Parts: sequence; C-alpha cells; structure tokens
Amino acid sequence: MPEALASLIVIVLLALVALSILRSALRIVPQQQEWVVERLGKFSRVLKPGLNYLTPFVDRVAFRFDTREVPTEVPPQTCISLDNTTLTVDGFLYLQITDPVKAAYGSSSPMNAAMQLAQTTMRSEIGKLHLDQALSSRQLLNTAVAASVDEAAVNWGIKVLRYEIKDINPPIEILRAMELQITAEREKRATVARSEGQRQQQINTSEGQRQQDINVAEGRRQAEVLRAQGEAKAIELVATASAAAIRMIGEAAVTEGGMAALQMQLAKDFIGQWGNLAKAGTTLIVPADLGNVGSIVGTALQMVRGEMRPGAAPLAAGGSVPKVG
Repeated sequence: MPEALASLIVIVLLALVALSILRSALRIVPQQQEWVVERLGKFSRVLKPGLNYLTPFVDRVAFRFDTREVPTEVPPQTCISLDNTTLTVDGFLYLQITDPVKAAYGSSSPMNAAMQLAQTTMRSEIGKLHLDQALSSRQLLNTAVAASVDEAAVNWGIKVLRYEIKDINPPIEILRAMELQITAEREKRATVARSEGQRQQQINTSEGQRQQDINVAEGRRQAEVLRAQGEAKAIELVATASAAAIRMIGEAAVTEGGMAALQMQLAKDFIGQWGNLAKAGTTLIVPADLGNVGSIVGTALQMVRGEMRPGAAPLAAGGSVPKVG
C-alpha cells in the first residue's frame, strides 16, 4: 500500500511538471501586441499575435510591446522666445511602436527618449520665433516637433504620428500687457469706424444738399422758362388781337359812316389821354395848338387814309390836312 501511494505521488508530480513545461512552452500573444523572445540571453525572434511555441528552459519573453497608438503627455517646460519672453509650453505626443527589436535594444526607454526629444525640439523652435509668432503658429510648431522627433525615433523603432500643443502660457505681466494692447486696438478701430461713419454721413448730407440745390435751380429755371413762354404767348396774343382790331378798324373805315365814327373815336381817345396826363403829374407840356383839336384829329385821319390807300405815300411833315366835317 505505501508503495502504491508513493507511485501515485510520483505520477502526480510528473504530471504537474509536464503541465508546467507545457505552459511555459505554449504562449498566446494578444492582438495588437508583439513579444521579443531571447534564447539564452540573445535575441531570437518576435512573437506575433496568436499561439506561439517556446523551447522550455532555453527561450524566454524579454519584452512585451503594445503596437497601438500611445498618447504620451509631455510635461510643461519653460521656453524663451526670440524677444526674450518666457513661455510655459506643454502638449501630447502620439507614438506607435513599429519595430519591436529596435524598441527593445535601440534605447533603454524609447517612450521617455521621444518625450525628452520633443521637449528639446520645442525649446529650440520657440527660440526662433517672437512672442506673437509663437502664440499664432501652433500648427507650425506641432509640425516641426513631430518631424524632428520622428526622424530621430527611427532608430528606436517608434513612429511619431503627431504632436499637439496643449497650452502656451506667457507670464501674467505679458498677458496683462497683451490685454491692454488688444483693448487699445479695439478702441482705435472703434474710433476709426466712428470717424468713417461721420465722414460718410457728411458726404451723404452734402450730396443731398447739392442735389437739392440742383433741383431748386432746375425748378427755378423751368419756372422762368415757362414764365417767359407765357409772356411771349401773351405778347403774341395781344399783337394778334391788336392786328385784328386794326384790320377791323380799317375795314370799317371804308364803309359808309365809318370815317365819321373813326374821327369821333380818335377825338375821344385824344382828349382822354391828355386828361390822364394832367392827373399823373404836376408838370405838363402841351402843344401850341392844343385848342385846335380838329386839326390834330384831321392829321390822324389823314395818316389813316394814306395807310388805307394802296401805294399811298406817307403824309409829309407840314402838309395840308383836309377839313374834317
């Protein structure tokens, strides 16, 4: 019985040893991971995701690497710009292991090496720019840092995907000065905008006044033209009426009794006009033969007769006038 128990114990121990050996010989590598295997302390191979076999007591997994994109925070650091302004800059570095062998043997800490190089490059790039340029050139700085670190990280089996600046913080005094500058610039733009508005308003007002003056002048000109046209039309109508009246008087004078009526009208008009002259002023110049109204009327009739006869010559001065009546 003791011999059987001893045999059972030996069998169990052998089974445990076999399971332990089998467990150390078979390894399952997860997805997005790669393991570096060393044989007797020397690099042997890289295990890919899936089931892999290792030689017991000879091979061992020395390094395990995650091949996914790894974001690494770059701690804040102090940088000095070209105009001697102190800036505090931090960010994120996005890395990916592409060569596990170089990552295992190229550097003792590839991630830390990449981060340190990113900080050094950022200080160098900030030193090339003025403060305003550094604050407005984030994309330029990101590209420069990523390119510089990626070039050096090839030997470490690392691919730098991108670098992103998180914050760029100038000193408090610089921030206050920038705020004052921004306020002054905004006030300047507001003043310029107000002056431009006032200028435009004055231009619009003067243009409106000018157009108003033009309209008033045009209206006055048109009114003068219309008034002149009306006066001309009135004069034309008066002249036409006068000509028609004279023509009618001439036609009536050659009829029976027409000459006597004309004589009577001339005498009446003569006496009325002299009466009006006496009323209008205190001084009156009269002809020597004012009492001989018949002579004056006869002279007028003689002129009318001469005008009515075709081809008649005008009455000469001092000529005889036929007695009227």
